[in-house]
Amino acid sequence: MSTNHRNGTPVYKRIQSAIRKRIESSELKPGDLVDSERELARMHKVSLMTARHALAGLEREGIVERRRGAGTFVASPKIHFNKLMSYTEHMSSRGLSPRSRVLLAKIIDHEPEVAARLALPATSPLVKIERLRETGDEPFALETVYLPGKEFSDLVDAPLGRTSLFATLQHDFRVELAYADEEVDATAAEANIAELLEVPRGAPVLRIRQVIYSTKGKATIYVVGFYRSERHTLFIRRFR
Repeated sequence: MSTNHRNGTPVYKRIQSAIRKRIESSELKPGDLVDSERELARMHKVSLMTARHALAGLEREGIVERRRGAGTFVASPKIHFNKLMSYTEHMSSRGLSPRSRVLLAKIIDHEPEVAARLALPATSPLVKIERLRETGDEPFALETVYLPGKEFSDLVDAPLGRTSLFATLQHDFRVELAYADEEVDATAAEANIAELLEVPRGAPVLRIRQVIYSTKGKATIYVVGFYRSERHTLFIRRFR
């Protein structure tokens, strides 16, 4: 039997799939030791090089991390910000169960800076929804979204602790999102943010501010998010 392909699927991908399934089923948790290259080669009856290739691919994806002299471990989950995706889509793509806790959902009308970001008059009513994003037992991010109140007031009562905002906009409001303009910087966690994210006060956090546009080119969502910096990777491809 070839060590490179079985049933048309490269064996290294079958090894990766087996490891992902163990993580998705919580048989392996963040910090747990993954089988070594030699153990994987023996279990799957492949060469050491094939097993090494499988682990290297998972490491590039951020699913495992290799520590010199110690072995390969399941990595803490991270979000890669190289595509416009909802939190639910991000986490599901990593085989993790997304959870959100709605901290606030109401209509406001005294946020002129936010209104300007959405190309609205200064006193326009806005939907404001603040959610704590969680994975496993840990807080992951604190996100506040703003939308035009005249069009999206019903979102105040939407079950956004259980459903994706992107999916809700598409299914209930017939709004499809196309692209986002983002500002990314590092900042220190203020007291309330630090408490919610369970990090020390003043700890570095990643702040991302987004204006998300619909396929019609209309500014639809303004997002201010604070993310635990060790849980996120900003991937940028540059061309020359």
